[in-house]
Amino acid sequence: MSSIAKERWQLDSHPARLEEILPDGSVRCHLSPRNCVIKEGGLGFCKVRGNRGGRLVTLNYGKGVHLTEETIETEAVFHFAPGERILSLGNIGCMLNCGYCHNWKTSQARYVTDNDVYYYTPEQIVETALRHGIRILSWTYNDPVVWHEFILDTARLAKEAGLINLYKSAFFISEEAVDELLPVIDIFSISIKSIDSEYYRKVTTGWVEPVLAATKKVYKTGKHVEVSTLMVTDISDDEQTARRISEWVKTELDANVPLHFVRFHPDYKMSNSVRTPISRLLQAREIAREFGIPHVYIGNVSGVDGTESKCVKCGNLLVTRYGLNAKLVGLDTHGYCTRCGHDAHFKLLEPRPCSNDTTFDDSLLDGLEQRTFDWHGDVVSLHIQVLNTQSTDAPVYHRRRFRDGASSSWTKVDLRPGESYRFIMAKSREDEVGPEVMIPSSASSNLHEVFDRAHFPTQSIEEVGVSHSDVTPILQYAGKQNMYDQLRKQGEAE
Repeated sequence: MSSIAKERWQLDSHPARLEEILPDGSVRCHLSPRNCVIKEGGLGFCKVRGNRGGRLVTLNYGKGVHLTEETIETEAVFHFAPGERILSLGNIGCMLNCGYCHNWKTSQARYVTDNDVYYYTPEQIVETALRHGIRILSWTYNDPVVWHEFILDTARLAKEAGLINLYKSAFFISEEAVDELLPVIDIFSISIKSIDSEYYRKVTTGWVEPVLAATKKVYKTGKHVEVSTLMVTDISDDEQTARRISEWVKTELDANVPLHFVRFHPDYKMSNSVRTPISRLLQAREIAREFGIPHVYIGNVSGVDGTESKCVKCGNLLVTRYGLNAKLVGLDTHGYCTRCGHDAHFKLLEPRPCSNDTTFDDSLLDGLEQRTFDWHGDVVSLHIQVLNTQSTDAPVYHRRRFRDGASSSWTKVDLRPGESYRFIMAKSREDEVGPEVMIPSSASSNLHEVFDRAHFPTQSIEEVGVSHSDVTPILQYAGKQNMYDQLRKQGEAE
């Protein structure tokens, strides 16, 4: 029997934590509630933790997708430093296998190729954030649980450097692992797929009880927690889902915990679906507010009610939001309403010092190549990736274009020799046409369409072209895509 050749990223390993050595040479992994028992040479459910020589190892230490500068709104965090730039860090593998996964190409390790993987050290991550003036590291995308060892090492180093750590997760995690995270993680953005245990097992291949227990545990320690729920069209976008998650947040956490109802896009095994109707998201929001939850938002939607923050006491506009862009307009430095003084339950960082340099010399753009992209439909975010191939520092400039022919001012991104950097641009207002980027002619660059804030695209438009659809990414799962139909028919029968 011929064996399948392994990708290069699978060949080396790193000692893993939370192991139990068993008498027969197997090991038990206590990272997730699965408690996988792994024989010599084997792998656990996540396919990135295994047994090598009778010891538990991880195959993804320091290995992940390309780091990306985004904004904190990308992570369904609205009440901690609105508009703050973050460094988003995703890895490979997952302890779940959700049928609608927006990042299945990297969350399901069997589909990961060497082209998807980048290599980092904890020192490189922290140095990159500091050099680009970023104050928050976000552990995100596929799911950070399976990157446990690398996160602990990097997050400790980050805290020593004065950085903040954000953990965006489905939180299918063991109590022991949570205990190890608590000293280094400051913000938890937790995706609770449903309160229904049957739904969890069928759709995510996990079970909900440990997710809820872990969420309660981190909240009780005083960490900043926000909860989000993906509203899957005709499956979990109903009133009952909204009621159950709202009731749980209010009774088991606190009414003031921000709750996000997130719009779904068809993907993975549910590509034969449609986007969640916005009306159902708005209905879910109203249900949560009727339950007495004041801070309820809808996600993956721009320019509609349910994205901005208003004072629940006097109605004062506190934070404006359009897509992934946010601006403080009615909060004081303590997170209180500037009109009535009501505590709006925001945590803010110290303001950044203002730059006195308001001049820009167009000659700085000489020799740079222009690239533009037009927003279309629901594709209102773009990842821009640039590799500086020069032996000297190289600047990249970007700005926004508007329908009346006007443009915003230029923003500069400095790249060191050999540095590869990826950053997001997201539509900031209704009349914005798209971004304009000026890149050194010697640099290597590509653009990636982003389908919603949780999506990390692995293929660029240079490879696959601009999408003809704004609903589902071009990279589609090649296997069976009938899970959506099965679940919907079952729901109708019940």
